[in-house]
Amino acid sequence: MKNSSSLYSVEKAAGLQKGSSNPLTNKVGKLTPCSVGRNVQTKEPDLTAADLDAAVRTIAGSARSMGLDVEGVV
Repeated sequence: MKNSSSLYSVEKAAGLQKGSSNPLTNKVGKLTPCSVGRNVQTKEPDLTAADLDAAVRTIAGSARSMGLDVEGVV
């Protein structure tokens, strides 16, 4: 059984209703490395990433595309 989407879990972790309408200029929140790691752990069976570092970058990229600042993840 699949888990909820990564975007939904990122929104829930950041306490948002929806992402930014313009994510490049309008930031709507922040995510810590700890919350990104928790999202990776819950989504790990559904992700196609080769290793844990790639999975973290995938979730961080999804968060950035929603207008969130992701601390400590390149």
